[in-house]
Amino acid sequence: MAIYFIGLGLYDERDITLKGLEIARKCDLLFAEFYTSLLAGTTIEKIQEQVGKPIKRLNREDVELNFERIVLKEAKDKDVAFLTAGDPMVATTHSDLRIRAKQMGIESYVVHAPSIYSAIAITGLHIYKFGKSATVAYPEKNWFPTSHYDVIRENKERGLHTMLFLDIKADQGRYMTANEAMEILLQVEEMKGERAFTEDTLVVVLARAGSLNPTLKAGYVKDMVKEDFGRQPHVMVVPGRLHIVEAEYLVEFAGAPKEILDEA
Repeated sequence: MAIYFIGLGLYDERDITLKGLEIARKCDLLFAEFYTSLLAGTTIEKIQEQVGKPIKRLNREDVELNFERIVLKEAKDKDVAFLTAGDPMVATTHSDLRIRAKQMGIESYVVHAPSIYSAIAITGLHIYKFGKSATVAYPEKNWFPTSHYDVIRENKERGLHTMLFLDIKADQGRYMTANEAMEILLQVEEMKGERAFTEDTLVVVLARAGSLNPTLKAGYVKDMVKEDFGRQPHVMVVPGRLHIVEAEYLVEFAGAPKEILDEA
């Protein structure tokens, strides 16, 4: 008996691999979480119909605090699938879950699927030039995180691109837009004044990655902050030094200003 961590991919129910679908159909119980990412092109009902079995949806507390009691105890004498958006091992939470399974003597297997780390290549930015990623979180009443700003600055100093994940509050139905992320980063710029993210910073926004018609736009923050990128999920990249081919791609496919060609 075992637990299978199965990726669902990025956009709709068709993004799961054939291997993942085959294993999910054979499992005795299916669980899923959608608080670490959003599958914009489908619903849990459609996924259930495709798999042919009911899926129990878990919230953050179920996964982070009660995973042993809800899921792993079942995997002691049944085959259990844990379905996640994207690739199951991209979220650090899921690595911890696999450790817990091993400590309980439960076999575990990983079935990969498309993730944002591969899909971001549609921006034309070279994957090997990405530095550390960061998440832009919603400020709270007594908490205004700024670590994402520091990551941008550090990557820029090394000429590297920064991929920014945008906060998700699934229980509240809140999914941060790229516009909100830019406004938050401009506030941090006012606080820190290190010119890591200004109105003249070039940004790239990718919306609904994994669909056949994702939105891809690039431009300066002063213009992009007013753009309509359509439905979430959104991801944003702050480029470092651009190779000429990267710049040409952004101009041709993302509508970036042609003047970036002179700087590449």
